[in-house]
Amino acid sequence: MTSPDSGVPRLVIAAPSSGSGKTTVATGLMAALTGRGLAVSPHKVGPDYIDPGYHALATGRVGRNLDAYLCGPELVGPLFLHGARGCDIAVVEGVMGLYDGAAGEGELASTAQVAKLLRAPVVLVVDASSQSRSVAALVHGFVSWDPEVRIGGVILNKVASERHEALLREAVDSVGVPVLGVLRRAASVETPSRHLGLVPVAERGSEAVDAVTAMGAQVAAGCDLEALVGLARAAGPLPGGSAPWTPGPVPIHHPSRSVEKSPPRVAVAGGPAFTFSYAEHTELLAAAGAEVVRFDPLRDEELPEGTAGLVIGGGFPEVYASELSANEGLRKSVAELALSGAPVAAECAGLLYLCRELDGLPMCGVLDASARMSERLTLGYRDAVAVSDSALAGAGTRMRGHEFHRTVVEPGAGAAPAWGMRAPERRVEGFVERGVHASYLHTHWAAEPGVARRFVERCRTS
Repeated sequence: MTSPDSGVPRLVIAAPSSGSGKTTVATGLMAALTGRGLAVSPHKVGPDYIDPGYHALATGRVGRNLDAYLCGPELVGPLFLHGARGCDIAVVEGVMGLYDGAAGEGELASTAQVAKLLRAPVVLVVDASSQSRSVAALVHGFVSWDPEVRIGGVILNKVASERHEALLREAVDSVGVPVLGVLRRAASVETPSRHLGLVPVAERGSEAVDAVTAMGAQVAAGCDLEALVGLARAAGPLPGGSAPWTPGPVPIHHPSRSVEKSPPRVAVAGGPAFTFSYAEHTELLAAAGAEVVRFDPLRDEELPEGTAGLVIGGGFPEVYASELSANEGLRKSVAELALSGAPVAAECAGLLYLCRELDGLPMCGVLDASARMSERLTLGYRDAVAVSDSALAGAGTRMRGHEFHRTVVEPGAGAAPAWGMRAPERRVEGFVERGVHASYLHTHWAAEPGVARRFVERCRTS
């Protein structure tokens, strides 16, 4: 049976390649539509944590990821419907080029695959800065490559002048694809980048707000919003059987009954240094019976009172190493919790924070390992299996994940490693010590809800 929300109007914003302007157009469109009074559901294809922050700023709603590699194609529709529940329209920003996906896996995890799974029309953002008539050949190629992908229009980006625009429109018209927008270069919409991509919203404050406002104004002025909304409304229902994903029933607690214990308190790191997290993780923890409490390792001098478990996701501790190191009170609090045997889940940035040192500066010292910045970028999907029993998974549990960092931890694995990588190379990685599970691997718990349930249960019993 099709969910009543499965007909939510939706668009996928894609491009021939990275750097074409997808984030500017997608975020600007979200902001422009929100400014018109629409409830906009923001989504991002792939494992990216940073773009959803800009999406959330544009819409006032949580940015969510749709990743067919991490979660499986079967969860793309349900996760989309979960995020889009109650919204007027959904905007999905693609990843890389339209047909680029997991290396060596065909269309898996590509924007094209997600568009097909959602039966959503695609708007192709083309960087037209160094071409005129050739744009017709480019658009024709993308339109004809996969007949199942419906490209409903083109937005021309970085157009130099009115004459340039006329040449481009004439060329695209010959392909039979409507031009739904034309954008000039604008410094006000540019977002700064560094070693892992855009600087996250949490680090930019009012500058990020101003940039998103400028993106919205640019898209509103340069694009045909009515035509874009009309295209989104033509998407139709999702494939039969699609229903919104749910983290599970939230346990009902009755404090008046003495036999029931209070929910275990799980502290989740946040703030500018730890901005990488999937919204579904905290939803799964809450559904498993935890009380989720946020804290900022840059400001809070100790963990929240009564913390029974700790989750430290990804981010940029290398950028804030001095401040994190200077917060000795919190470092001591984290170390004491970990040494007590309480469950601690640390991914990437969390792994670095638990090390003895980061770039020579003292960290929490939970792990007998040191971390440092590296010139080499480690990036890609991973097929992994749990090597050791931990607070997150039993040995033998298979999960897919993603690595994205310019740091090195030495040694790379403890006596009890966290994961054995099956692809693209075979190796062990990470640490399982006492209640600690620390690894570079980013995982999406919606793919294996038992992870959150196991973690919360360990919080109750540790």
